[in-house]
Amino acid sequence: MNSILDKAYSTENFRKRGHEVIDMLADYLADAKSDSAEVKAIPWQEPEEQLAYWQHDFSKPSLDNPLELFQDVLEKSIQVHRKRYLGHQTTPTLPISILATTVMATLNQGMGVYEMGMVGNTLEKILTEHLAQKLGFSGEASGFITSGGSLGNLTGLLAARAAATNIWNEGYTGKQQLAVLVSEEAHYCIDRAARIMGLGTDGIIKVPVNDKFQLRTDLLEEYYQQAVAAGKQVIAVVGCAGTTSTGSYDNLEAIAAFTKKYGLWFHVDGAHGAPAAFSPKYRHLVKGIEQADSVVVDYHKMMMTPSLSTAVIFKRGGDAYKIFSQRAQYLWSEQDTEEWYNGGKRTFECTKAMSALSVYTMFRAYGDDVFAENIERLYGMGADFAALIKANDNFELAYEPECNIVCFRFKGEGDLSKLNQQIRRQLMEEGRFYIVQTILNGDLYLRVSLMNPLTTENELQELLQEIEVKAAAVAV
Repeated sequence: MNSILDKAYSTENFRKRGHEVIDMLADYLADAKSDSAEVKAIPWQEPEEQLAYWQHDFSKPSLDNPLELFQDVLEKSIQVHRKRYLGHQTTPTLPISILATTVMATLNQGMGVYEMGMVGNTLEKILTEHLAQKLGFSGEASGFITSGGSLGNLTGLLAARAAATNIWNEGYTGKQQLAVLVSEEAHYCIDRAARIMGLGTDGIIKVPVNDKFQLRTDLLEEYYQQAVAAGKQVIAVVGCAGTTSTGSYDNLEAIAAFTKKYGLWFHVDGAHGAPAAFSPKYRHLVKGIEQADSVVVDYHKMMMTPSLSTAVIFKRGGDAYKIFSQRAQYLWSEQDTEEWYNGGKRTFECTKAMSALSVYTMFRAYGDDVFAENIERLYGMGADFAALIKANDNFELAYEPECNIVCFRFKGEGDLSKLNQQIRRQLMEEGRFYIVQTILNGDLYLRVSLMNPLTTENELQELLQEIEVKAAAVAV
């Protein structure tokens, strides 16, 4: 009689179930394109409902066929491939990348040491150097792939600290408080990274933004001098390309000039918007990014790759080895050498997924053009949606968008923040559309991230119409 393990490793069973799962996923993708009336972008349930459902499911007897479980997960989850998914910056993954992820899971490679990640480490080198070239860096630039923008930004700031101090080896001596200058609209992970590094609240110097939600570079000198006068050592300035709430691009050239003046590290959080470099039409938005010391780019946002997959690029490739330099005799025979093929020498992670395979597969199948086309279609849709909003007297645009993130609100009577919050809640509970919200200048705005290149103006017109209907219902 076969054991449970023998049954679990059955290749014939895997073959059979695999065909069924691919058919199910293909049906899901086709259904998303058809956009039938019953399709929901978010099948909303309250947290306690979800918990009760899955607690009951967990108590059931063991499955013979997981297809029913997978179908259940699909139906109860956010549907990012739907045309009316307009929520967070989560990409509808390209189908080919889904297949690549299956291969990645099968191989289950570790990336810390070359012998465990021969292909993965090599693909990372090729991909990050190609990305560095697209961003405008010289041949010295290089990098690696890590698990998400939060870890990527932490790595960039750790590199800034390594360039300014020797805390990694000597520990903190307490002579000066370290600090970074950053836009008040920067992603929260920048603040979190600085706190993890021990900078504390006073070490995170938030510079105000202008009416386009871009960092006011004219204030950098003032804020820098205030920090120095207070006895702080500023180690870096962080630029956004673009910000999370609004997608606004900071003036990277001006930040670069300022950091050069004082010998500071220049880090760019380009998680969402740096891939604009692939588009001749929108490349101007990242002008100056090639002067940064480090840049973070999420493949899993505007480059249609499954999460998580983030490139960390260094203008001087050797800087990457200074962040986590340490001895690990059981991994590397040479402890102090720079070896691109031993990923653990440069990254926080040791056992890391080979997410590079998904990205590499997309490049091999479609080349640079697929990314340029995605950027241009989605950024163009952002401009088109803004035009629809401006043409409707019932709505107010928060700013002129630079990319595919658009913030706006319904102009009713009374407390507009409360009104728009109630409108969004109704939309979410109904499920046909999924949009999010943000706070700008103390007021709540509806926020749309146009991530699906198959979304059309029809869905955007319908969204505005639905908001008007919901607003009337709220008013009653």
